[in-house]
Amino acid sequence: MAGSRGPRRDRGKRFMLLLLVSYLGGVLTILSPCILPVLPFVFARADQPFVRSGLPLLAGMAMTFAAVATLAAVGGGWAVQTNHVGRLAAILLLSLFGVALLFPSLSTRLTQPLVNLGSRLSQRASDGAGSGAAVWPSFILGIATGLLWAPCAGPILGLVLTGAALRGANVGTSLLLLAYALGAATSLAVALLIGGRVFRAMKRSLGVGEWIRRGLGVAVLAGVVAIAFGFDTGLLARVSLASTTGLEQGLIDRARPAPAATRVAADDRSGPLPMLGQAPPLAGAVAWLNSPPLTMAGLRGRVVLVDFWTYSCINCLRTLPYVRAWADTYRDKGLVVIGVHAPEFAFERDVANVRQAVANLKIDYPVAIDDDYAIWRAFKNQYWPADYLIDAQGHIRETHFGEGAYADTERSIQALLVEAGARDVPTSLVTDTGHGAEAAADGADDRSPETYIGYARAASFASPGGLVDNVAHLYDAPAQNRLNQWALAGDWTVTDQSASLDRPGGTISYRYHARDLHLVLGPPAGGQPVRFRVLLDGKPPGDDHGVDVDADGNGVVREQRLYQLVRQRDGVADRDFSIQFQGPGVQAFAFTFG
Repeated sequence: MAGSRGPRRDRGKRFMLLLLVSYLGGVLTILSPCILPVLPFVFARADQPFVRSGLPLLAGMAMTFAAVATLAAVGGGWAVQTNHVGRLAAILLLSLFGVALLFPSLSTRLTQPLVNLGSRLSQRASDGAGSGAAVWPSFILGIATGLLWAPCAGPILGLVLTGAALRGANVGTSLLLLAYALGAATSLAVALLIGGRVFRAMKRSLGVGEWIRRGLGVAVLAGVVAIAFGFDTGLLARVSLASTTGLEQGLIDRARPAPAATRVAADDRSGPLPMLGQAPPLAGAVAWLNSPPLTMAGLRGRVVLVDFWTYSCINCLRTLPYVRAWADTYRDKGLVVIGVHAPEFAFERDVANVRQAVANLKIDYPVAIDDDYAIWRAFKNQYWPADYLIDAQGHIRETHFGEGAYADTERSIQALLVEAGARDVPTSLVTDTGHGAEAAADGADDRSPETYIGYARAASFASPGGLVDNVAHLYDAPAQNRLNQWALAGDWTVTDQSASLDRPGGTISYRYHARDLHLVLGPPAGGQPVRFRVLLDGKPPGDDHGVDVDADGNGVVREQRLYQLVRQRDGVADRDFSIQFQGPGVQAFAFTFG
C-alpha cells in the first residue's frame, strides 16, 4: 500500500498546479479584448462602495460562470440551449439597467414589469449604497453578466472542458472552473477599486457625477449591443490588443506534462518488454460491432491490441492499413485486435454511422462503440489514434500515440506472441502503406495545421467581422487569404462544432501548404445529398483532385465523414482552395492536411 502513495501525491500536486494555472488564466482574462463588452457592467459600480456593490457583482459573475460552464461540461447540448435562454434574459436585464443609468427619470415612469424590475434594481444599487439593500441587486446584475461572460474564456478553459468531456465531469472540474472565474474576478476587482477612486475624485473636483452616470449607461448599452450581435465573440476575439493565448498556452504546457514515451524501440531492447500495469476492463461500451462484448478476463491467453480511433480522424485513417494487416496476419497466432471508437464530433456518436464506416473501411475485427468514453477513461487515454499492447496475462506492455513506428509495434506483437507460446510467428513486417485518404502523410512538406470550423475551436478565420455564434449570418470572403487562413462566403450558421449552409451557393476558402487537403463534411439533417465543386487557384484541380472529387472538381456530400478533396501529384506549394456547395444544409466540421 505504501507504494501507491507516490502516484496519489503526484496527482495531487498536478491538480494543485492546474488550480493555480486556471486561476492565473482567469487573471489574464482582463488583458483579452473580448472582455471589453463586460467591463461597462463592472465599472458602472465603480462609484459605489466596493463591499456592498462591486464585490457582490463580481461574486455573482464568478459563481454563474462556473455553474454554467460546469453544466456545459456535464450536460452537453441541452446545457447550451439553457444557456442561450439565460443569455437572452441577461441581455434584456442589462439593457434595462443601461437605460436606467442613461435616463433615470424616464425609467421610473415606465410601467412594464421588466422595465420596473430593471429600474428598481439599478435605483437600489445606486441609492441604497449605505445599506445592505445594494448587495442583492448588484449580485443579480452579476449573475446576468456572468451569463454573457463565457466568450472571454481561452485555452485554459478549453483544457478543463475537454478534460471533463473525455475523462468525466466531477468535483475537480467545478473547482478548476471556479478557480478560473475567481482569477478573472480578482483582476476585475483591482480594476474596479482603481476605477472607483478615479470616478470619486472626478465627481468631487468637477461635479460631473450625472454625466459619468450617463456615460456609463451608454457604455453598458454599447456592451449589450456588442454581445447581442456577436461582436464580443467575433471581431473583438480576433482583433487582439494584448493577446494572452501564447502565455496561457505556456502555462498549460507546464501544468500538463508531455505523455511519457512508453515504447521501447526494438533496437534498444536488452530483454522483454516492460510491465506497464494491469489492463483495465473493457466495460461501458454502448455497442459492439463484428463481435459480442469482450472482456479482458475472457481474453486471457491471447495477445490484445487495443486501438483507440474515430472514423473522421485522418491520423486514425492513415494508421488503419497497418492495424487491419496485423489483425489478418496474426489472428491465427493468438492476436486479438479491438478498435475502440471514441467519437470526436456529435455525428460520430451515431452507431449507424460508425457501422457504415466500419463496413466502408473493411474493418472485420471487433469494434467497441465508446460513446460515453468509459473505456477511454479506464485507460486514461488522451489521443487519437492510441495503441495499447497487452500480453496474454492481461498486462499492458507497450503503448504508442499517434501515427508511425509501425515496425516497432509489429515487432512487439511478434515478441508477445512468442512469449505466449505461439509457434511459427512471422518475422517479416507489413509493408501496406494505404491508398487514398489512408496513404501516409507527406510530413516533410506539410505546413498547414488541423483547422476546426466550429467556433469552439476555430482559429485563423479571415472573413470580415469574425464568426457569429449560433445565428444565421451573411459572410464575405477577403480578396486573398494569407497562408493558413480560411473564410466563409454566403449565408451560414456557425455552431460550436460546425458551420451549416443556410442558402445554396455558399463557399469555404483556405490558403494552405500541404500535399493533401481533407474536409470533414455532412449532408443536411434529412440526408439529402449536396453537390459541390472544388477549385485550386481558381481552376479545376485536374490531376490534383482527391479521391472524393473528379478532375473537374465535382463531388457529392452523401454521408458524414472525412472527404479527400485534393491530392497534389507533382510537388507542393502554397495553394488557394475553395469549395462551393450547390444546395443548403451541408455541414462543415474541420480541415486536415497531409
